[in-house]
Amino acid sequence: MRPAGRERLGFFPLPIGEAERIRKFLQFPDQDCPVLDPCIGDGVALAKITHQAKLLRYGIELEADRAKQARSSASQVIHGNCFDVQCPVESFSLIYLNPPYDFELGEQKSQRMEKLFLEHIYRWLKPGGILVLVVPAKRVADCAVLVSIHFRDVHVYRLTEPDSVRYQQIAVLGVRRTRQERDRLGEREIIQAQLWLASLERELQELPPLPSEPDHVYVVPPGPPARLVHRGLPLDQIEDLLPKSSAYRQVSRVIFAPRADVTGRPLTPLHGGHVGLLCTAGMLNGVFGEGETRHIAHWQSIKLVDKSEEEEDGKTVIREKERFSNELTLVFSSGEIAILK
Repeated sequence: MRPAGRERLGFFPLPIGEAERIRKFLQFPDQDCPVLDPCIGDGVALAKITHQAKLLRYGIELEADRAKQARSSASQVIHGNCFDVQCPVESFSLIYLNPPYDFELGEQKSQRMEKLFLEHIYRWLKPGGILVLVVPAKRVADCAVLVSIHFRDVHVYRLTEPDSVRYQQIAVLGVRRTRQERDRLGEREIIQAQLWLASLERELQELPPLPSEPDHVYVVPPGPPARLVHRGLPLDQIEDLLPKSSAYRQVSRVIFAPRADVTGRPLTPLHGGHVGLLCTAGMLNGVFGEGETRHIAHWQSIKLVDKSEEEEDGKTVIREKERFSNELTLVFSSGEIAILK
């Protein structure tokens, strides 16, 4: 995953338009039924997918601020890692899963997170329950074996909102099979389903777009309240308590270098090269000015590439020359940002 994606913990929310179209595919009962989003984010997508339905909404979210937002629209939101959460099997009537698009980091091998999330939570879905899976088209092959064995009435649609097109997202809807239905499956049927799912990346543009009016309706079964239990460590609470511990205060002198304050007047006037070195070393970073001109200054060194074209023997030759320059970012108290190069 790119660094920007890692900063967001892989959070790429489903566009509202797609969520509203998925909602039309679902028929909810008149009585309560539990639904789950194991990567609930801020809760907006699950709220739209289950709009105007009598539900018990459950969610799991790793990022603290988004978990707090999701609690306003869900019955229970666990702040923690989904893989640290336990739940009795066959508890939920519907699971909406839009997992992080990333690889795990394992000692032996690294698998796709889409597959790992699905393997972890599909057992929580009751037979006859509905799965709504949103993943990039090129990653559905990783989930093909599990989907082909455990789900029937599988329909796949290409998502068309700009952000969905950017990540080549598709929506996979299916009904979890009962044990008897799985026992009746033939090997040929399973292989055909796997090959079809694995081919979707190559045939993405041939997939039907998610329509505004559904061409298939999934009936969500009723069910009693579910029970989610978080077995992981409360990382945010530990982080808040850590600076208060005596052990932390002792080692902080070792792991955190003391801040260096540089003062004094240079013996001779500084020329441009000296100033550039001070800037890129971070020694001229800080808060300056007063009132409306108060600002934060941050310098950094950037690499630039100069291109030039020359004619040689009747051919145009493009030459590239790399050089380094300084870039200054100013953030003013008014919120204005200026970047000087």
